[in-house]
Amino acid sequence: MAFSIYDFTSFNQAIDKALYNALPPVWALIVEMTIIGLVFLLFYALVGLFLVYAERKVCAFMQNRVGPNRVGPYGIFQTIADFIKLLMKELITIKNSDKLLFNLAPFIVIIASFMAIAAIPFGKGLHAIDFDIGILYVIAVSSLGVVGILLAGWSSNNKYSLIGAMRSGAQIVSYELSVGLSLLTIIILAGTMQFSQIVEGQATGWFIFKGHIPAFIAFVMFLIASTAETNRGPFDLAEAESELTAGFHTEYSGIKFAFFFLAEYMNMFIVASIAATVFLGGWMPFHVGGWSGFNHIMDFIPPFIWYLGKTAFVIFLMMWFKWTFPRLRIDQLLNLEWKYLLPINLVNILVMAFIVLMGWHF
Repeated sequence: MAFSIYDFTSFNQAIDKALYNALPPVWALIVEMTIIGLVFLLFYALVGLFLVYAERKVCAFMQNRVGPNRVGPYGIFQTIADFIKLLMKELITIKNSDKLLFNLAPFIVIIASFMAIAAIPFGKGLHAIDFDIGILYVIAVSSLGVVGILLAGWSSNNKYSLIGAMRSGAQIVSYELSVGLSLLTIIILAGTMQFSQIVEGQATGWFIFKGHIPAFIAFVMFLIASTAETNRGPFDLAEAESELTAGFHTEYSGIKFAFFFLAEYMNMFIVASIAATVFLGGWMPFHVGGWSGFNHIMDFIPPFIWYLGKTAFVIFLMMWFKWTFPRLRIDQLLNLEWKYLLPINLVNILVMAFIVLMGWHF
C-alpha cells in the first residue's frame, strides 16, 4: 500500500478498496463513516484541549504572567485535569427549566461545529467531504450553532442566560453578513466555492497576495467578523462575566458546560482553518517567483504541516486580538458591523469584481 506524507490520496484509496473487497458495499460505507467519525472525535478532543492550554499561555505571556505550570511540565496536563474534573461534576437539574431543550442545546452547538469541520481540507488527500459548494455549506452549518445558544439561554429559566443568548443571537446574525461577504470577495477571485479547487488555485501564489489590496482587506474583515461570530473577546458580550455571570451557559455544569466550552475553541479553530484555506493557500507551500531553490526547499515541508502552521498563525492573531482590546458595549459592537464593516465589504466586493473583470490580478 503506497503511503506518502505529501499526498494521502493513494493511502485513502487503498483503505477504501480494501474495505469494499472485504465487506458488502453498505457495511463498507458504514465502517468508513465510523472510522472517519472516530478520527474526528479524537481530533476534536485533542485540538480543544491544546487550544485551551495555548490560550492560557498566550494570555499569561501578554499579561506578564507564567500561566499553567503545576500539572505536568510547563502545565501541559492542566487542561486534561480540568476536563476530568468537568466529567466528574454533578449535572444539576434546574427547577422550572425546559428539560428537553436544556439538555438538547449543548449537543446542537457541538454538532454544528462537527458538521463544519468535515468540509475542511487538512492536507493533500486529507478531506472528509469535498462539496462543490464547500464555502456555502460551512457558512450554513456553522450558523446552526446560534440555535443551540438561543435554546440554552431560553430554556435555562434565568434572566442572565436569556440576555446572553439574545445578545449572542443579535451578534452572530449581524456579523455573519461580513463573514459571508469577505469570503464572497475571494470566491469572485477564485471562481469556485469548492475548497479543493480554491487551494489548487493558489499553487502559484496565495490569494491574499494575488488579489491585491481587496484580498487583504477581505482577510482583515474576515478576522474581525469571525472573532465576533465565535463570541470571543473583545466581542464576548454574550458571556460577559462582570455583567451576566457566564451568559447563556450560566446554569450548565459538568459535561454539558464542557460542550459549550469546547465548541467555542473548536469554532475558533474552524474559522482559522477557513482563513488559512481561503486566504493563505491552505496546504500549499510558500513560493516566490523565480526563486527555484527556495521553492524547492519549501516543497519538502509536508502539506498538512503548512496547513497546521497557517491555522496556528491565525489562531494566535485571534488570541492576540482578544487580550489586547477591551470589551465593546453592545451598541458599539452593532455599530461596528452595520456602519463600518458591512459598507467596507460591499465596496470591496465591487473593487475585486472590477479587478477580476479587467484581469489585473496576478
